[in-house]
Amino acid sequence: MLWDLFLLILVYVLFLNIEATMSSYGVHPNTRVPLNRSSSFTNIYPMMNEASSDGSKRVYVATFIADTPPKNGYAGGIATIDAYNFQNIKGGDTTAAVMWISNDDIDVIQAGWMVDPSYYGDSKPHFFVGWTTDGFKGKTGCINLDCTGFAPVNGAPITPGDALELVNGQAKISFKIFKNEDDGDWWLHFGQDVNNLHTTGFWPKSLFNKMEDHANKITWGGYARCYGVNPSPPMGNGQWPGKNSASIQDIQFVDTNGRGYAVPAWSLRVDSGNKKCYQASPFMNSMFYLGGPGGCTN
Repeated sequence: MLWDLFLLILVYVLFLNIEATMSSYGVHPNTRVPLNRSSSFTNIYPMMNEASSDGSKRVYVATFIADTPPKNGYAGGIATIDAYNFQNIKGGDTTAAVMWISNDDIDVIQAGWMVDPSYYGDSKPHFFVGWTTDGFKGKTGCINLDCTGFAPVNGAPITPGDALELVNGQAKISFKIFKNEDDGDWWLHFGQDVNNLHTTGFWPKSLFNKMEDHANKITWGGYARCYGVNPSPPMGNGQWPGKNSASIQDIQFVDTNGRGYAVPAWSLRVDSGNKKCYQASPFMNSMFYLGGPGGCTN
């Protein structure tokens, strides 16, 4: 009897030790088991260059891209992003502001906020994370905690999928993603400003093929998507870039120790696909304005 009790306790202790090795912070209890994803997975995911060839799905961006990495690649990025809600977004439409970190657009991790009534059931901005290792073909990866991949930690300041708290219809969120020198995983820190970021979770390096060691592209910007003949939704806060529009600030690269450093303007190129609906301002002082009213039908 005592021997059986001893074995039971030993197994329990070993289980706790295995869990602890997953993260020095401990895995967040909200981590979910894998889901049986349907084809709708690719429809909710804010991803680059995903417009359908038949025109049924249209995607628009206003971004700045860093894709001339140093010899050892990029280790991460930082951003402070304005977030807004949109009461008139149609079901199936999405508007978002995102930081993407990728290698050859095959391995990708991303974080930011998005409004997607079809997915979240409301028109509020939600913090989200995502990942893929097949260039968004829909066979790998997911958004938030809809599959095994991103691992939130105990005591995290936010859980992916949470609605953001707005003050006067607006919020600011800051976060950084970087490849940690100690364990090689891609870590996410989140906060209300860049000087108060807190550990939120990580993507294990074992998820990735091309991004196990480094990234070769970082993108900051706005994203909008619509279907069929629907006019495209607003981006940012719906205003053209300027002092009254949305912005992405505190843009930095991050080293493997988690320290930020300046992004030279010459290292960035702008990508604003349809300037009749969305634009980005020049990049100055580690920030740019972005947005537009939308309304594109082609």
